[in-house]
Amino acid sequence: MDINKMMKQVQKMQAQMAKMQEELAERTVEATAGGGAVKVVANGRQELVAVEIKPEVVDPEDVEMLQDLVLAAANEALRQSHNMVASEMSKLTGGMKIPGLF
Repeated sequence: MDINKMMKQVQKMQAQMAKMQEELAERTVEATAGGGAVKVVANGRQELVAVEIKPEVVDPEDVEMLQDLVLAAANEALRQSHNMVASEMSKLTGGMKIPGLF
């Protein structure tokens, strides 16, 4: 294989990946816990962008339960965000595992 051709392919893939990362940063996933009492939204950068807590779940006598619900929803949102990014990257790389990429 011609090294120049290979380098052009690598540059093209890098440009496509940069564009995809920008697009994924705008996409969000959401997860809930406690039957929807807590909702967490994450973006494609694995950043939490919103947390919603229904007032009726706020019980000063049971703060631990609320903490557990927030933690569960946050972890699920981050997992979904990671899976979304991995799925999109897999489409771009044709399923190839490239070390250091997500």
